[in-house]
Amino acid sequence: MNILTPPIAFLLYLLLVAILSGLGRMLAGAMTANGAKTETYSGGEEGPTSAAAPGYRPFFTVSLFFAILHLGVLMLASSGLTPISGLYLLGLGLVLLALILG
Repeated sequence: MNILTPPIAFLLYLLLVAILSGLGRMLAGAMTANGAKTETYSGGEEGPTSAAAPGYRPFFTVSLFFAILHLGVLMLASSGLTPISGLYLLGLGLVLLALILG
């Protein structure tokens, strides 16, 4: 039986992580309740009270841009150097431009 087979290696790593986590908990001191420990670290500054980006629209725009870009490049990479692929590249560029300009 080889210890590098994925199921056995996974179990060994799981055991190693459990041992290291247990050792870390033994070495760590007792936690005392403190308001500063439960706040987000921000370099000594107060945290923002409002959301950085209101809503998911900017995220969806960026994710759609990269999805179209990556799928378009995969389609071009799997095709030959033909006039149709050049037309496809032009259309891909126009779609990405329209997405950027919103």
